[in-house]
Amino acid sequence: MCTHVEINHAIFFFASSYHHHVVQGNDTGMAQFILLGLSEKLELQPLIFGLFLSTFLITMFGNLLIILATVSDSHLHTPMYFFLSNLSFVDICSISTTIPKMLVNIQTQSKAISYGGCITQMHFHILFVELENLILTVMSYDHFIAICDPLHYTVIMSPILCGLMVLLSWMMSVLNSLVQSLLVLRLYFCTVLEIPHFFCDLKEVLRLACSGIVLNNGVIYFAVGLFGAVPLAGICYSYSRIVSSICRISSAEGKYKAFSTCASHLSVVSLFYCTGLGLYLSSTATHSSHSSAIASVMYIVVTPC
Repeated sequence: MCTHVEINHAIFFFASSYHHHVVQGNDTGMAQFILLGLSEKLELQPLIFGLFLSTFLITMFGNLLIILATVSDSHLHTPMYFFLSNLSFVDICSISTTIPKMLVNIQTQSKAISYGGCITQMHFHILFVELENLILTVMSYDHFIAICDPLHYTVIMSPILCGLMVLLSWMMSVLNSLVQSLLVLRLYFCTVLEIPHFFCDLKEVLRLACSGIVLNNGVIYFAVGLFGAVPLAGICYSYSRIVSSICRISSAEGKYKAFSTCASHLSVVSLFYCTGLGLYLSSTATHSSHSSAIASVMYIVVTPC
């Protein structure tokens, strides 16, 4: 009888202790995550704030000018500039999801973000990164048709097809981000919610989970394969055909004109995939949080700029 009572006390103590150290997604209204940022050194905070603020403003105004120029000039009402204006809009939304909160945290010297705010930021970050990926893929197809089949370009790249490709990109991105976010909501989290990052990155949030994340990791790798590897294969195929077509152009001026059409897009694609896919395909066990934050700066801040 005494042993039975002691066991009951032990179970009660363990349950109480576990309740104090673990919170679930549905019970985290008062929970807060701590964003440690790029550096914890106080003397570097003004420099980081200045660099990110200037880059943020340049990106915002630059992409807004692209959108305004595309809308106002009738000569730019072509598929290429239609996709470019959509990419600019996505870049504005993407950088607005993460950077303003980081700047506010530096200015107020507060690193806290609410549980709801963290999940919301993570959701929209996944949404806009995936959407940028798909629009870059659509743009590579547009370049492929323009260079490899210029006589049928206006027929193939009709306004209806362009609108459908952008709409499909939005639908796929929303579905992916929604699934990823809902899977996070089912997890238990330890009360030590420190994220060694400047925003709520999905992989870093999963590291804080006290419950199993096998399903989450499985969905992540499936999404990377479907929304990362497949578009990348399409881009590589498009550019292999583009390079082949450029090599068949006899005049040097024609080659330069064809290459200059794709150069900026190709550089952005290279930067985006080298940093983004390298980040998410890295092993969790050997992945460095600091290098993850630096890589994130490249495709969240530098690429849109």
